[in-house]
Amino acid sequence: MKKYIILLRGINVSGKNKIQMAALRLLLNELNFQNVQTYIQSGNILLDSEEDSMAVCQKIKKGIRNSFGFDVPVLARTVKEWSHVIENYPFPIENEKIVAFTFLNMASKETGITIKNSEEDQYRIVNDVVYLYCPTGFARTKLTNNSIEKKLNVIATTRNLRTTLKLLELATI
Repeated sequence: MKKYIILLRGINVSGKNKIQMAALRLLLNELNFQNVQTYIQSGNILLDSEEDSMAVCQKIKKGIRNSFGFDVPVLARTVKEWSHVIENYPFPIENEKIVAFTFLNMASKETGITIKNSEEDQYRIVNDVVYLYCPTGFARTKLTNNSIEKKLNVIATTRNLRTTLKLLELATI
């Protein structure tokens, strides 16, 4: 049995693509996943499964479509993969408010992208993650999910350092 950290892209607390976490946990249990947990109302899930990550993603995506009536991109990482991403963060972690990780649905062949007006913000693309360091803050950065998706032709979802670390902590308890 593998422990997965699952990320849903575009789940909102209110408005479009709203899913209550209690309803999502119920669905995932009905789909026969084990030890299902959610963390905050933004599509962060921990669960156990015998299936590989691609099968897990497809099963969750289909379940959400059938139960809630819309499509949501789903990304999965094992705890080992998640830990590796954190360990390899290439920038200083002096201020957690400017550190984030953009998880991609597949490895990128690109190692660089041009985004206008990104000023002091830095990034590094490594396989299926984009490491972000945004001294101007995330409210001002041009390194958004949408811009990364367009430049790399992938699905992307970003988590800040605090959430990324908390998900690892919850997965290893």
